[in-house]
Amino acid sequence: MDYKNENEFEKDQTNSSEITDSSSTEAFSNDTNDFENDGGNRHAVDAEFTVEAVDSINTDKSEEPTKSDRLEEAAVPPGIEQTRTTNEVVQKKPKKRNLKGFASTLAAGVIGSVLTLTILPHTDYIKSFYPNAENQVASSSDNSVKPVSAQPTMASSGSIADTVEKVSKAIVGVVNFQQQQNNDIWGNSSSGQSVQAGSGSGIIFQKNNDIAYIATNNHVVEGASKLEISLYDGQKTTAEVVGTDALTDLAVLKIDAKYVTSTAAFGDSSKLRPGDQVFAIGNPLGLNLSRTVTQGIVSAVDRSIAISTSAGNWDTNVIQTDAAINPGNSGGALINPQGQVIGINSLKISESGVEGLGFAIPSNDLLPIVNQLIKSGKVDRPYLGVGLADLDQVPQVYWQNLPDNVKGVLVMNIDPNSTAARAGFQPKDVIVSMNGTKIANSSELRKFLYSKVKTGDAIKFEVYRDGKLITLIGKLSANKGA
Repeated sequence: MDYKNENEFEKDQTNSSEITDSSSTEAFSNDTNDFENDGGNRHAVDAEFTVEAVDSINTDKSEEPTKSDRLEEAAVPPGIEQTRTTNEVVQKKPKKRNLKGFASTLAAGVIGSVLTLTILPHTDYIKSFYPNAENQVASSSDNSVKPVSAQPTMASSGSIADTVEKVSKAIVGVVNFQQQQNNDIWGNSSSGQSVQAGSGSGIIFQKNNDIAYIATNNHVVEGASKLEISLYDGQKTTAEVVGTDALTDLAVLKIDAKYVTSTAAFGDSSKLRPGDQVFAIGNPLGLNLSRTVTQGIVSAVDRSIAISTSAGNWDTNVIQTDAAINPGNSGGALINPQGQVIGINSLKISESGVEGLGFAIPSNDLLPIVNQLIKSGKVDRPYLGVGLADLDQVPQVYWQNLPDNVKGVLVMNIDPNSTAARAGFQPKDVIVSMNGTKIANSSELRKFLYSKVKTGDAIKFEVYRDGKLITLIGKLSANKGA
């Protein structure tokens, strides 16, 4: 508390004792004397006595305040101490006329409360200010506590959840089992038991009498001695390989149709545009996360991605999407909001710092391959019969006679019963064009051979041999093996 000085404070306290009403109790006088005799604790309860004097003066309005009173009134500290002192004053014996006024006020309050409690509930006054008051009162009178429970979620008509649920019944898990090779102490190897080598996804796209067909990636089933299919309802069965194509990374399997309750339909991937909404369904990281659904958009169409396959390097035409695709999603479906499969999820770029770069084989590209695999178990492609290597993959000593700035593909070996052998190819020949189309590497040669020409066509090859450009002509035959 802030006062002018300590001497003035003592003077104010003495005057307060002098102007106190003679009707005050003996206890009050004793308290005052104790305070005056206490020289070391004068600031402890100063507010109590100051406010008592002021309140006593204000209670009797007929008495005029003295100079000492005004000084004492100025010394009243604000805040909670003043409030506490006011409560003590109320406990003092009031004058008779104050008792009479208090009794009148109390009676008026009681009568008003009775009227409020008896009349107000029968009016609309409360409802106009608190519309829920009646309900709250009614609920508070009910002492029984009802258990909280989740209400069924109503599926909206035509929602993406309905679409995904329908397509998911046609998505399966594919587990690749391979024979484990055992080696004895003498270095001899033998086949042991089958062990799980990997897993992926597949799409049931056709049910024909007793057989159901599944489309997936070739790398999901490659090298398998046994393929196990995990279906939507938890059942498991084994699958047989109908056909595979390593270059396009596609494969077709078949299972007993009795396990199949739903099939997926393919859509037209040529209608896709960047920004279209898509959903990926598959089994990322194995069957424990089966039929996981991720959402994204078409990031780009007609992307060309170079991949390395067991049949050689190949530039694959793909759909780019930012829908999350992880190991195990391979062979799963990329669908549009209508529930049509517009691609088979095949690969992703997973370098450090790279996100949202997944790729799917377009439905329009895979359907011709799938139909050929069902028909003949393989894809009929022209067969040239040469082993190839890109120039930057072999030492320059093998092509040092080649003119500067010439690009092409180096012939490493030749199948003696092939188009290349009949056309007169030799090892270390460098192919630079086919039917006038420049060929810079092995991927471009395969792309031209498998997409621009067909079996029986005659091809004019421009070839560098010992630094000289020559022309060879060969008639393409059917593919050998794959």
